[in-house]
Amino acid sequence: MATSTQAEHEKMNGPRSSKGLRARARLLEGAKEVFEEDGFLEARISDIAERAGLSHGSFYHYFESKEEIFREVAAEVDERLSAPLNSVILDPSSTAPPHERIHEAIRRHLESYREEARIIGVIEQVSRYDEHIRAVRLARHQRYTQQITDSVRRLQRHGMADGRLNPMIAASSLGAMTDRFAEMWLVQGFLDCRFNEAVDQLTLVYMNALQLSDGTDRQRRRRSRTR
Repeated sequence: MATSTQAEHEKMNGPRSSKGLRARARLLEGAKEVFEEDGFLEARISDIAERAGLSHGSFYHYFESKEEIFREVAAEVDERLSAPLNSVILDPSSTAPPHERIHEAIRRHLESYREEARIIGVIEQVSRYDEHIRAVRLARHQRYTQQITDSVRRLQRHGMADGRLNPMIAASSLGAMTDRFAEMWLVQGFLDCRFNEAVDQLTLVYMNALQLSDGTDRQRRRRSRTR
């Protein structure tokens, strides 16, 4: 049995044993399921512990409160949604042209959003009154917006994006559009469209907004001038 000193250490620094890591992971998974089913306000710590196959007291060995575990669940979901930014858009080893990176990143983002739609709806609700979650999400959003801003600026320097655009405003607008579209479609059910169509159309909006070309546009313009 862990001593109180060990328990405090694990709360602050995370579990050190593989058994502790597995127990903590089960609690996070169980918490996510309970929050999805019951919402944040109705979720109970006892239900989370039971879903994880642990005792009620074991919960407090890893987390201080329901708020703390919810914040970690929300952080993991946000990280998953934003993963395509670094793994696709900003991948320094990729040789794919911008339009292919944008298309693949949007596809992965929407796939993750669709899988996480239930918990995202809860996170959006809680973020309206939880200052901690709102601050963490804002900081992450600002960091990713800055990365996209830098990417747009590089495209402009290479003559691949509309030089008239303010990179920061363009990055913020396109990011907000993507998130709001996904929320209205996959969380709130306000839209009805096929998945592949949504990916293709969002990619086209990005391309048009930045005045990027996928190569076929240039070919069509050349053919039209020769007619």
